[in-house]
Amino acid sequence: MFEILHFTVFQNALFAAILVSIACGIIGTLIMINRLFSMAGGITHGAFGGIGIAFYFSLPILLSTSIFTLILAFIVAFLVKHYEHRSDSIIAVIWAFGMAIGIILIDLSPSYNTDLMAYLFGNILAVENQDLFLMGLVDGVVIALMFLFYRQFEAISFDNEFAKVRGINTSFFHYLLIALMAFCIVISIRLVGLILVMALLSIPSFIAENFSKKLGFIMILASFLSMIFCLGGLLLSYYFDLSSGACIIIVACFGFLINLGVKIICKRQGRK
Repeated sequence: MFEILHFTVFQNALFAAILVSIACGIIGTLIMINRLFSMAGGITHGAFGGIGIAFYFSLPILLSTSIFTLILAFIVAFLVKHYEHRSDSIIAVIWAFGMAIGIILIDLSPSYNTDLMAYLFGNILAVENQDLFLMGLVDGVVIALMFLFYRQFEAISFDNEFAKVRGINTSFFHYLLIALMAFCIVISIRLVGLILVMALLSIPSFIAENFSKKLGFIMILASFLSMIFCLGGLLLSYYFDLSSGACIIIVACFGFLINLGVKIICKRQGRK
């Protein structure tokens, strides 16, 4: 087993799994508490437009996708905030727009190649040094902001009206969370692909919430669980020569089912 650690490709994959898990654990928890999964889903699939732009104009894919996803995220956040009663329709339109733009530009792209599949379904073994740099940068920003503004994020997550009364600029922190969500989605693409990102953001935080109601502890536990799922999926994909992104999510879903089964058993035991 340990001989695979000598390969640079596997070392990069290992570091990527740890770095992305930290970001997904923290941001996924905030997304869950603020009930932003539908918005996150729309932004995730809309990010495909950034990949299409990168292919068509021969730009660095992660840079192009990051900028496009950030702009798209702010547009979605603004429209949803001002047309809350039609938020589901807005998210659906943005989702479709991003996917359509991406497909059209890739069809027109002279540089189209099979690497596209790695961005749709993930390929953790394709992680390069520049990817690790971006992941580390996003992690550093996320952790720093959580240390600086933990109380503010906690306040807007559990009681937005009370946060306003306390003088917290709720709009600023809402948009800041949306920006962090966008970057978290982008760095997760290499691991599990656009199609499966939502599972990596939601499953660890869902399980972690069962063990505590404290925001900080949920973030830490969700990050730890995400690491377990990523590393487990990585080993599974390596030994059975399977898609890494799908293996990571299968392991996460298995963890979800175990957690759900334990909850059901404990609930029935409590009734007796």
